[in-house]
Amino acid sequence: MPTTPLSVSEEVRDAIDRGAPVLALESTIFTHGLPRPRNIEVARDAEQLVRSLGVVPATIGVIEGRPTVGLSPDEIERLATAEGVVKASLRDLPLAMAKGLSAGTTVAATAFLADRTGIRVFSTGGLGGVHRGAQQTFDESADLPTLAALPLVLVSAGVKSILDIPLTLERLETLSLAVVGYRTTDYPGFYISDSGYDLDFSVDSPEEIARVVDARDGLGIRSALLVANPVGAERELPRELHDDVLARALDEAHRLGVTGHDTTPFLLDFLQRETGGRSLDVNVDVYRGNVALGARIAAALATSPLSPAV
Repeated sequence: MPTTPLSVSEEVRDAIDRGAPVLALESTIFTHGLPRPRNIEVARDAEQLVRSLGVVPATIGVIEGRPTVGLSPDEIERLATAEGVVKASLRDLPLAMAKGLSAGTTVAATAFLADRTGIRVFSTGGLGGVHRGAQQTFDESADLPTLAALPLVLVSAGVKSILDIPLTLERLETLSLAVVGYRTTDYPGFYISDSGYDLDFSVDSPEEIARVVDARDGLGIRSALLVANPVGAERELPRELHDDVLARALDEAHRLGVTGHDTTPFLLDFLQRETGGRSLDVNVDVYRGNVALGARIAAALATSPLSPAV
């Protein structure tokens, strides 16, 4: 059998072997999602927050062609500051490896590498979803089918409101991806705590989430459990501001003929500019909240009676 090209830090490997809680963190948030130098500050803060909750952080990325689970502080800084770092989804991992590229990993790529390593919980900011106009373009994030085949817990603040939320929820149902709201049945829209669409189920604690995971695993279901964790109402974008800026952003993209993979960065940049940077602050608040909840879920799973290590 060929050896795996995956590099796992000694700290992460030891924690997994001992059955200690580990939380996976993606790298695209600091390679492509945030401006410098705030990107590296957020990456370091996330790891510190996870450690403060008694959990081992496993930030995941690609360093010069080698997928790495548990980036060192130096490797995080390199990815956050170097030129030429690419954005790698699952399909891109073999190409980045063969070409010796450094890459930030998306939700799909991070989830795949986390599962390969034995990590059970992953926190991100926003989940990828179905894009507006997908009925004609078939534009859907690779996050969804990838997560449909991985038995993880993924904590996010829903999908960004620039996407088609009702179509995304329909696709999640089709893919048998269970979605629960954390202490809410309102599906969040990333920048806002309530997208206007409802969920069937909510959960009230990390321990309850662990019970859901134990039931899923006991049935042999191999899809991810998606935990929708809304940003606090006091930290969300004001609804009127959000709706106004989003409408203008969509109109401007249509006027300029922005399509395909250029659409999302265009809309996000428009939101950041027109909100005076407030959307970026919400982005960071969202991520921090999801990291904290993910760490608590990882800790609850590690002590579950049905945990593989127990």
